[in-house]
This record gives sequence, C-alpha cells and structure tokens, in this order.
Amino acid sequence: MIKEFIERIGQVIRKMLGREKIKDAIGVEVAVSDKMANEIDLWAKMYKNEPPWKEKNIKLCGLPAAIAGEFARLVTLELKTEVTGNDFINEEYQAVVSDIRKYTEYACAKGGLAMKPYASEGHIEVDMVQADRFFPTKFNSRGEVTAAVFAESLTVGKKVYTRLEYHQHEGTMYHINNKAFVKQDLDNVEVLGKEVPLTAVPEWANLQEEVTLKNVKMPLFAYFKIPNANNVDDTSPLGVSVYSRAINDIKEADNQWTRLLWEFEGSELAIDADITLFKKDDKGNYEFPKGKDRLFRMMDLDDNAEKYKVFAPAIRDENLINGFNAILRRIEFNVGLAYGTLSDPNTVDKTAEEIKASKQRSYSTVSDIQKSLQTALEQLVYAMDVMAQLSGLSDRKKYEMSFDWDDSIVIDKEQELASMQQDAVAGFIRKELYVAAKYGVSEEEALKMMPQQDERFQIAEE
Repeated sequence: MIKEFIERIGQVIRKMLGREKIKDAIGVEVAVSDKMANEIDLWAKMYKNEPPWKEKNIKLCGLPAAIAGEFARLVTLELKTEVTGNDFINEEYQAVVSDIRKYTEYACAKGGLAMKPYASEGHIEVDMVQADRFFPTKFNSRGEVTAAVFAESLTVGKKVYTRLEYHQHEGTMYHINNKAFVKQDLDNVEVLGKEVPLTAVPEWANLQEEVTLKNVKMPLFAYFKIPNANNVDDTSPLGVSVYSRAINDIKEADNQWTRLLWEFEGSELAIDADITLFKKDDKGNYEFPKGKDRLFRMMDLDDNAEKYKVFAPAIRDENLINGFNAILRRIEFNVGLAYGTLSDPNTVDKTAEEIKASKQRSYSTVSDIQKSLQTALEQLVYAMDVMAQLSGLSDRKKYEMSFDWDDSIVIDKEQELASMQQDAVAGFIRKELYVAAKYGVSEEEALKMMPQQDERFQIAEE
C-alpha cells in the first residue's frame, strides 16, 4: 500500500486555495501572513507582465522577467553537479538539472520554489511548485520548512475534485495525510466543497488517508529559498523576489519607457496636406500615394494657407534615454546586479575599482543564491532516494554529491590568462600551469602538449 501511495505523491498544483479554506479542511494554519501572500501575488503578476499599473497608455518593458532571467542565467551558468554511488538516482537527478535554469528563474521571480519528488512508472519525477501555489505550515528554528500542504485538482464533468496532501516531519517520523473534496462551482476556485472519500476519484482510490514513515531525516520535499533578507515581513522565513526592493523603480522605468516611445511616435515625420491635393477613387474615397498612407495627414486648410506643411520636430530622445538609464542603474543597485547589466554599459563611466566593486556586488548576490540552491538540491536528492527505496526502484546505497559553480561573473578569464602568460614568460610560474589553465587540461596533459625542447620554449604573446 505504501508503494501505491508513493506512486501518486507529487501531483501538480492547479488551483490556488485560500489559507482559511486549508485551515478549515485539515485543521492547520498556513504559515503565510496576508501581507506576505499579497506580495507574492504582486511578484507573480509583475513576472507575467501584468503589474497593477498596467494601463492602455503604459508601455511595459518587461523588467521583472528580465531581472529574474538574468539572475537565473548567472546562478546556473556552467553548473555541473552529479550524484556518485547511485547511478539510478543520478540519472533521475540529471533530468531535474537539465531544466534547473528555468526553475531558478521562477524562484528568483517569486521568492522561492518547492521541489517534491514522487515515483511514477519506474522513474522519480519531481513537481516544481511555485511560491504562489505552495502552502508551508510549519518552520523550525533555522527557518526551514518542516510541514506543508500540496494540492491537486481534477475536473470530472461539472464537478471539481480537490485532494489536499499534508506533509509533516517531526524528529525522525514523517506523516502524510490525504483528504478529498468535491464542488459543483467551476468558477470559485477558493471553494473546496464537501469532503468525500478518496475512492470517489479512480486515480486516488489506492491512496491511504494516513501514512507514517520512520527514520526519515528531513522532509520529503525541498524548499529553494531566495536568501535575500525579507523586508516585506521580517517575521516570515519565506524568501522574497530578487526584485522586491525595486518595485517602485520598475514602475518608474515603465513610465519613462512609455515617455520615450511616445517621443519617437509623436515626432514621427509627417506631411500635413490639404484635401484638395488628393484624388478620389470611384467610390469617392480619397487616395494616398501607394505605400505612403502613414506619411500623409489629410487636412482641410484655409484657402490662403500653404497647401502642405512638413512636420519634423526635433527629437528629445537623449534626455529621455539618459533618464531611463539612470532608473535602470538604480534598479541594478537595488536588486544586486552589476552596472551595465540592464542599463547601457557605454553610459557607465566608472574607474577600474568601481567596476570591480560593481561586479563584486553581483557576484555576492549570485553566490548566496547558489548556496541556497545547492542546499535545496541536496535535500531533493535525499527525498528522491527515499522515494526510490520505498517504491523498490533503488536499493539503499551510500551516495555523494558534487557541485561545480562557474565564477566568471567576477573573474575576467582573458585577463587572468594574460597575467599568467606574463608570469610564465618571466619565469615566475611553470609554463605548464599556463597551458593547463588555457586549455582546461591537467598539468600532465599540458606537459605532453608542450614541445620537447622545454628549455627553449617561449610562449608567444597573444
């Protein structure tokens, strides 16, 4: 029975439920304040380019998704990680890692991400549950999630069935509870309806209402938390969006972007011409020169006025662009990105030390997120291993994990190699060290690549 239960753990959350509904249904408080829930909803809307300030006349420039995407790229750039000692788990883990950049972007945008593995058809699948669809209920003294509710909804005809799956870790004991509900109202997603037995849905018929597992060291799900300090609710251990401190600046950037586009549109070349200059077709409609509809603006001018005027005002784009870049640089500072990441790098007049400090700020932010992601992936692999053992997909094996994070954000590889080359030519370091670093090989392989006449070998300047 446990194996059949594990086969169904981890279904995708499809409906967002109110925390009061969850409390009424399973008797536990969702550990998310109203203020925090509202902010998560705001971050999610901004990421989808649907912020509260979106209006007909506002041209959005999509900064939230760009910021989250850039952080995800920097965090996962050339990430190499694997599980050794258990080939089955490593194969399943690599399927997760192959899409880790996408899921990191979701976490960066909304403050966090829950990863919940489950067994299905001989594999360990992983549900990636975004922050606006995750219901943590308990945290330990270190701020780690130890209990949470996951939901699955199925529509059968005009009925909507919802299953709440409650995970709770206490010491070495692990409890999982299942409850099912049905409703008729297809529109109100926050209504669970009345409780029904799990057998009411064929897909849930083999699930148990309660399962207790022993000797479980940590929750069988992982919470990837963006490690920035929570300035929304300092009592909450939940993560915050990478752009949580730049919301007003992002709004101003959209406004400035709108002004810039309007300037280009408003100063577009045009010819205001009297209607008498245009011919009419057989139906009495005025005809414009072929392909010039946008250029000519037909007007009814006075008889004494000129028959046409050229409209070509000066464009004030430079000041508007400078203002836009100033806002972008403020956003870069507030979110922890280096200057020139979003703004025009050619407008950033900085000394070498200032550029280095800017890169260090970006490196520090990215490094902290990488540490948090590594912790989450380690916990995920533990949960995957437990699920595999319970499902009979893998035997209990001792395994190890390795992580190799790229550090090119702060280190200029070309400058580093150029410096090594000079040291090698001057005799300060062995030449094979330079060759090994340049071509990414071991010292032994570097020696084999070098000419036999090592005494006469000189490294040509590149």
